Amino acid sequence: MSDGSATPQPRAVELIADLHRIVDELQTVDLGPCTDAELAEVAADTEKAIARLTVAGDRQIDQVEARDLPRKAGCRTLMQYMTHRLRVSNPMRRRKQMDATATRTSLGGDKLEPEHPTLAEAFAAGAVGSAHVQAALDVLDQIPHGIDHDVKVAAERQMAEIATDHTPADITQLGARLLAHLDPDGTLADDTDQKRRRNLWIGRQRA
Repeated sequence: MSDGSATPQPRAVELIADLHRIVDELQTVDLGPCTDAELAEVAADTEKAIARLTVAGDRQIDQVEARDLPRKAGCRTLMQYMTHRLRVSNPMRRRKQMDATATRTSLGGDKLEPEHPTLAEAFAAGAVGSAHVQAALDVLDQIPHGIDHDVKVAAERQMAEIATDHTPADITQLGARLLAHLDPDGTLADDTDQKRRRNLWIGRQRA
């Protein structure tokens, strides 16, 4: 015989319901009473929240993959599941972002730290958005394989700092300068590096 008590929902389900209620109100709340300074802060904090929500979504997608939900849903790949079930507009770029900034779960269930931890920290805090992350990753991907590991780590920290203070276009330009500093003569880049670098352009000239 049931005692009539309902099974409590998981906290994640409750939080999403609360989030949608808040967003419903944010979409219609009267902004008139806000001063100019307050409105600027509200707008900036909303953009920060969007970035932080993306980080939360990346964590959820990782668990979707770990639980093999794409196959259970009849999808051939995670990319297909992200496109059709999660409505992710660019799953390939999102997956690249996840690999770089999200804590992933291995096939054995172990936790894998982000490839770029400093950038991941800035993203989780909302100090950078998805476009900033993508611009920084496009630069970091161009670092030649022959560069020492410690130098790569320092470069990732520098790109994270640049990303927090500059626009995506600025990140590309400043990143090109960093690449030129790391390999001024182009002697460290192998054929694979050269192919990757063809995608990095500054105006009409490639740095």
